[in-house]
Amino acid sequence: MEIKTFLNSRRTLCGVEGISKKRTIEILANLIAEDIPSLSADDIFLSFIAREKLGSTGLGQGIAIPHCRISNCIGTVGALIKLDKPIDFEAIDGKPVDLVFALIAPEEADDSHLQTLSALAEKLIESEYTNKLRQSETNEALYLAATSQQDSAVNT
Repeated sequence: MEIKTFLNSRRTLCGVEGISKKRTIEILANLIAEDIPSLSADDIFLSFIAREKLGSTGLGQGIAIPHCRISNCIGTVGALIKLDKPIDFEAIDGKPVDLVFALIAPEEADDSHLQTLSALAEKLIESEYTNKLRQSETNEALYLAATSQQDSAVNT
């Protein structure tokens, strides 16, 4: 599966002032809801927070993948932000996070959602890929770095 199947340029932001984990999650929820009006930013936010209470989605190496399942979602949806300054995301390695890739899936999603999440996590720990994301200075450049053909396939 290619990243562009669940990410678009409208849900990709570069240079975001995250301030805190909670504020960053709120930004992601709003970003998704603005692009998909059938989804509620409040519902997405609360679902992300509920998932975070189970354990941080901070993978380490400056990367987090907040994710959840939500009703009214018709397929896997992603949002990517690059923070202007790293924040504490309670990552497993204790390091601050600057790349946050959110995923939501339908409430009734099967294991394909977990396979996509796993494949995305594997992609995001590839230093060549994340270096390209970190070098991006505009929304468009970040989207192109995330979805370029040779780099954006996730094996599910």
